Amino acid sequence: YASGVQPGDTVVEAGTGSGFLTITLAYFLGPNGKVISYDVREDMQNKAKQNALMLNLLDRIEFKIKDIRQGIDEKDVSAVILDMPDPWNAVSKAYEALKPSGSLIVFVPTVNQIEKTVLQMRNGGFIDIHAEELILREYQVKENAVRPKNIGVMHTGYLIRGRKYIKGTSL
Repeated sequence: YASGVQPGDTVVEAGTGSGFLTITLAYFLGPNGKVISYDVREDMQNKAKQNALMLNLLDRIEFKIKDIRQGIDEKDVSAVILDMPDPWNAVSKAYEALKPSGSLIVFVPTVNQIEKTVLQMRNGGFIDIHAEELILREYQVKENAVRPKNIGVMHTGYLIRGRKYIKGTSL
């Protein structure tokens, strides 16, 4: 929901991994949508291709072996999603690729990465920037005794999101 993408949109992502997000996006973008997935590791993209093929979604995905920090080939995309160690180094490339008011979504596991990424986004033409922690807290439900369970996934990472601002226009 944070990206605001809809069926038929084009989304660029960096950090293909096993393809879980890639495939999820391909499914929700529908037959007229497209995911372009960048990664520097061919082995990860091969695994993602196998997974997409099993789910019959390979035709909605374009895989590129390329460092996204060197540039994004596509223009006027609806969203760019980064899951990489140094996303702040790809913020300017994301800005160039996004359509006006397009979304940049970044996943990072540390607070230090939030700071570097948000500062780069602020200086790089993004507005409506938010950083949120992802926590899953399960509850134990008993009659007259509802409380959080003592164990759980208390931290998985942080999500940073912002929108491309067209320089020279008023807010």
